[in-house]
Amino acid sequence: MALIIELFLIGVGLSMDAFAVSICKGLGMEKINKKQAFTIGLYFGGFQALMPLIGWFLGIRFQQYITSIDHWIAFILLVCIGGKMVVEAVRDRDHEVVGKKDQPLDHKEMFLLAVATSIDALAIGITFALLDTPIIEAIVIIGCTTFVLSIVGVIVGNFFGTRYKKKAEIIGGIILILIGLKILLEHLGILPF
Repeated sequence: MALIIELFLIGVGLSMDAFAVSICKGLGMEKINKKQAFTIGLYFGGFQALMPLIGWFLGIRFQQYITSIDHWIAFILLVCIGGKMVVEAVRDRDHEVVGKKDQPLDHKEMFLLAVATSIDALAIGITFALLDTPIIEAIVIIGCTTFVLSIVGVIVGNFFGTRYKKKAEIIGGIILILIGLKILLEHLGILPF
């Protein structure tokens, strides 16, 4: 039972970046799109489960190579995606069309966001291999926790986004950039983990 609680808490911790990004995704919806919310949950939950599994398979052998660049990959992806959100929100402010419908989910962007927010989970998977943690239980709990929290994030973002859509999109982009910066500064030792 203690292991399940510990894995759940790890899952919550790992899912916080995905939760924040899900809030940003909910900001862009006029009303909750259940299919998109479910898909967002699947992307984030799936990658949060897949990355520890990959890390577990890689084990200690490649640890030094992975941990030396993971923060740079996450930083670059989140800054690029967040910057794009800010630029598009500012550009759309002048050209907004009345009655414009929700944008379809960009699967390429979702893939990049899912990878960027789950890179830390890769390192956790390496740790699981070192500690002989049961990997199936770990990935199921982490994946399900992230899936649920991501859907909750979309709902929270949508609730606030309908009232403050343009400002919220700009803030959402800035949040992604700050998450990327936080990941980079933590791994460089400038901020504590």
